[in-house]
Amino acid sequence: MARWFILAGIALIGIGLILHFTPWMFNWFGRLPGDINVQTENSRIFIPITSMIIISLVLTVIINLFKH
Repeated sequence: MARWFILAGIALIGIGLILHFTPWMFNWFGRLPGDINVQTENSRIFIPITSMIIISLVLTVIINLFKH
């Protein structure tokens, strides 16, 4: 179990570094039709519904490719 936590931590660090140093790759995130972004003077509400559906579909396909 400890090995999986170590691997998950390394993967998260790698993903974080990619997102930090290449923000232009993910500038579409939150700007798709269906993403909710409400801004007022005092608050901001951001619900990326469409973006999360697309990420979920892509991850599902990748996981199923590795399982088979």
